[in-house]
Formats: sequence, C-alpha cells, structure tokens
Amino acid sequence: MNKQSLICCVFFSISTIAGAVGFRLPNQDADSIARGNAFVATADNPSAIYHNPAGITQLEGRQFSLGLYNITTDVDYRGALGRAETSHAVQVVPQLHYVYSPVDSPFSYGLGVFAPFGLGIDYGDDNPFNTLAQKGSLAYVSVAPTIGYAFSDTFSIGASATVNYSEIEFHRALTSVADRFSFEGDDMDLGFNFGLLWKPHRQWSLGLNYKLETEMHYDGRSRARAVFSPDGSWVDTSASLVFPQNIDVGVSYRPSDKWNLEVNIDWTDWDAVDVTTLSGTALGDVAFPFNYKSSFMYEFGVTRYLDRGYYMSAGYIYSENSAPDSTFSPLNPDANLHLFSVGLGRRTESISWSLGYHFAYNSGREVTGNSAASLAGQTADGSYHVLNQALNASVSYRF
Repeated sequence: MNKQSLICCVFFSISTIAGAVGFRLPNQDADSIARGNAFVATADNPSAIYHNPAGITQLEGRQFSLGLYNITTDVDYRGALGRAETSHAVQVVPQLHYVYSPVDSPFSYGLGVFAPFGLGIDYGDDNPFNTLAQKGSLAYVSVAPTIGYAFSDTFSIGASATVNYSEIEFHRALTSVADRFSFEGDDMDLGFNFGLLWKPHRQWSLGLNYKLETEMHYDGRSRARAVFSPDGSWVDTSASLVFPQNIDVGVSYRPSDKWNLEVNIDWTDWDAVDVTTLSGTALGDVAFPFNYKSSFMYEFGVTRYLDRGYYMSAGYIYSENSAPDSTFSPLNPDANLHLFSVGLGRRTESISWSLGYHFAYNSGREVTGNSAASLAGQTADGSYHVLNQALNASVSYRF
C-alpha cells in the first residue's frame, strides 16, 4: 500500500455516505452538527479551522480537538425494473484540529485534518440499474495549515492553505451482472479557504467563510472485464472532477449570556460540476454528465448554556437538491433534504467534550426522464428514499 492509500484509509472509511449536498461533507464537529451547522458566526472551538478560520483568534493558548463522525445511510429504491437497497453499516470519519494563540499577539495559528468531500454507496452487483451503477466511492482528505489575525476585539480574519488528496473508485455492469467496468484513480491538489468574523455589538456576531474551487486530475486505471476485454486487463485511464467553491454566511444573536441563536445561508457552486470523461478506457472515452445546479443550505441553530459549563443545542437544515433528473445517478441520490439535530456538551478549563446527533430524510424523490447511458437500456427512473443518521463525538484539550 502506498503512502497516499494509507492516508486515505486512516482518515476515510466511507462506503455508504450519501445525501443532498452533492458530495460535500459539511459535518465537521459535534458542536456545529448539534446546531444544524449554523456555526460560521460562532466558530468558538478548534473546528473553526473548517467553519471559519477567523474564529481561531477567539481561542486562548493551545487547544487540540479530536472528533469522530459516525454515520449510517440507507437508500431505498423502487422502480419499474425492481427494488434496490444500499448496504447498511456504521462508518467512522475522524476530524483533527489544533490551534495556538500566543499571549499578547494578534496572530493565531492552526492545523486541521478533515474530510470536506466524500461519497460512497453500494447497491450490490445484481440491482435493477446495475449497468448504470453498482458501487462507488470518493475519498477526500485535506490538511489545512491556518493563520488568523485579530485587528481588534471585534474584527478578525483568517485563511487556510489546504493540501488535498483524493481517491475515487467506480463499478458498474456492462450488459449483465456477468461482466463489469471498473475505474480507480487518485490525485493531489491545493486549495484555499478564507474567513471573516465581525462583532459589531456584544450581542451580535457576523461570519463569512469562503472555500476556493479546486480540481482533481485523477491518474488511474480501468478494466472492462469479460465482454470487451477477454483477459480483463487494466489500462491507464485518466479523469478530472471539479470540487466547487462555496460561501457560508451567518448571523449569531446572543440575547443573554445563556443563549446563542444563529442563522446561516450556505451556497455551493455546483454549476461548475459539468461533465467528467474517463479517457483511455478499453471502451474508448466514457463520459459521465453531471450538469449539477448550484444550491443552498439554510441552517438554523440554538444553544442554551447551563450551569457548570454544560450546554444543550438544537438545529435544523433544509438542503436543496443539485442533481437534475436527466443526469441523476443512483450513486449520488441527491434530493431536497430535511435535517434535524440535537446535542449536549461541557466546557472546562482544560478538557471539553460534546455530542451531536442528527437525522436526515427526504419524503421521496421521483426521478423521471433520466437519460443516463446504459448498454442494456436500463434507467435510473424511479422513487428514492433516504434516511441518514449520524453521531459526532468530540473531545478537546487545552494546555
């Protein structure tokens, strides 16, 4: 196993994650998940490296946090050709953040390791649309050195340069379950995140986080087994995939020391994800049209602070669909999605912990007029239901 594969195995165990945010993974911390990810204007723990790097200037001394995002996702499909369900398993994605704010310095420094994108699903080999999709996974890890600067007690900026590594894998049948087309590849790229935090009044805080678009150029291999290539040999294959820019803005209101209410609007430029072509396969060039549409997530969160450092949170997200029916893929069953969350935590001088739980569902997406290419004439048309449950646990240590 090469070094990149080892990194990916350590930080990704994703094989069944699917949802309604394209292939983004915006769930990066227990506190933020519990608040419906309405956190960009609060950003008061080390995960600010992801949510708003300007927020690290609010932290004192050295702080380290470790989070574990535990998720299960079930997709149920029913169509004219039959029924399919995804495999059910609990997957664990780690999150690491470290922040250092020197005494009497306007600068703060941080380092984060997290998964801003990821996708994976497995319907089994013999499903009603197996010539469109059997299983696939997208693994993506970012290492983000970060710096923040506080111009005053009320205004800060922050930025991260990200080093990103990704692996992708895809399998589908060609004409029947007896043959298969497979592709796998990996690449690295660089990215950039920028954040602002402004507190015009002790009760109000405004935050902004911007993540730059990047693109992976996967160098890999593909195999068309049994039908088009009798020996099933692997051939060099390449493909590119855009990871879109997004902007998250939010307002936090604290009517008293006991309450924090926040509203965020999160926009992702999915229009940039157009067509991905696999070049050099035994089948020739194979195009995968996405033609995604830009979409919003509307995030609402509230935290109630209790005695002895305890606090409770709740949140809600409405996430818009970004995948049109014509290019819909069962590997990314995107839909309008409702997410509800709750959480509990405690902060002390040295050790803090938090738990965040959310579940997400769509009432059912009906796909019609799908034009995905299939040698067997299959279609992705049908009804898709998604149920997503996740528990994020995190612990922080201040020293």
